[in-house]
Amino acid sequence: MNIILLSGGSGKRLWPLSNDIRSKQFIKLFKNPDGEYESMVQRVYRQIRCAAPDANITFATSRSQASAIYNQIGDAAGICAEPCRRDTFPAISLAAAWLRDKKHVLAEEPVVVCPVDPFAGEDYFDAIVELGKLAESGASDLVLLGILPSYPSEKYGYILPEDDRPVSRVKLFQEKPDAETAQRYIEQGALWNGGIFAARLGYFLRLAEEKLGLTDYDDLFDRYAALERISFDYAIAEKEKNALVRRFAGEWWDLGTWNTLTRAMEEASVGDAVLNGTCENVHVINELDVPVLCMGLKNAVISASPEGILVSDKEQSSYILPFVDQMDQKIMFADKSWGSFRVIDVEDESMTIKVTLKPGRSMNYHSHEHRDEVWTVISGEGRTVVDGMEQPVHPGDVITMQAGCRHTIIADTELKVIEVQLGREISVNDKRKYELES
Repeated sequence: MNIILLSGGSGKRLWPLSNDIRSKQFIKLFKNPDGEYESMVQRVYRQIRCAAPDANITFATSRSQASAIYNQIGDAAGICAEPCRRDTFPAISLAAAWLRDKKHVLAEEPVVVCPVDPFAGEDYFDAIVELGKLAESGASDLVLLGILPSYPSEKYGYILPEDDRPVSRVKLFQEKPDAETAQRYIEQGALWNGGIFAARLGYFLRLAEEKLGLTDYDDLFDRYAALERISFDYAIAEKEKNALVRRFAGEWWDLGTWNTLTRAMEEASVGDAVLNGTCENVHVINELDVPVLCMGLKNAVISASPEGILVSDKEQSSYILPFVDQMDQKIMFADKSWGSFRVIDVEDESMTIKVTLKPGRSMNYHSHEHRDEVWTVISGEGRTVVDGMEQPVHPGDVITMQAGCRHTIIADTELKVIEVQLGREISVNDKRKYELES
């Protein structure tokens, strides 16, 4: 079975812990069986591996998130990276072409598509496996998972089955309604459309050929920026006449806001935080190296990161987006395939960053046209390559690179470095990559 995990979005609704690179699915807030914190991406990947150990898992994501996925899942992660965002129908089509042309998956093999960020129990992943089996059987062109609604939500579309059997023909789809209309849908037996569906690979390829002119993966990738932005629900699912829906009544939460996310947290705080005994229904997530003290608060969320601090009533936190959109902020932290970085200080002509490299990892061999850089090693062992010359580095070593100088750093153990960038034009775009000769 093949599983496509859709990982996209900017994550602004969970500001300040998320940004354009680290969306909500990469925030480590949940405990795994070993008691360590894991993200939604890691949790979902682990749960799929338990339910379907042999599944071929592919992340359909943006280029900006690929490094974070490699960082959290490792090199085994299969990634189909979009050159730009074009919503779910183009993303699924590109991933389907990638499976056929790059992974040599056969047209009759089942493919399950689902979001990467639900908080769900093990029965949800068992249902995903069953969805794949239904698709493989050829019982219908498209098979969907319909979530039993717990309230009349305005966030979801609705699937109306023909009857109340566990697996039923789909009678029709309904648009995202207002609360009153949603209540009427529920009274008619409608289910939430959580964006989980399955079909044979050939079905997705045929749709991409008909609607996007798919010939092969490389051609579609090259034309991707010109494709219409459209979701799979609008482009395909709502028009499909031969669809089944499988009911699901287990644990399933869409953790899209601070209010819903904190409901899934096992602890009242993550990070350095103290809540006095008069606090009620308060959650704190603190990624700064300073303590947060809460006194007498009720129904509140406090979130602190290098990008800002949020203090909000939980219900009001759902309306954060227009305020975050007004902020013009540099990305202050990110996970990369080689490790992570955090901006410590920004001046007019300098930026100071703390860089952490994983053992055995290295940055790209690169140069900058408009800035000098100085690395100070603060812990760990590794090597630098500067204009082709390799040398070992240890705590206390200082390495200076002038503008135009080719350089990289390689971690033999976990390596922590303070990087100071100096120049009048410090930009993420000022970077030229090279092949590193062995």
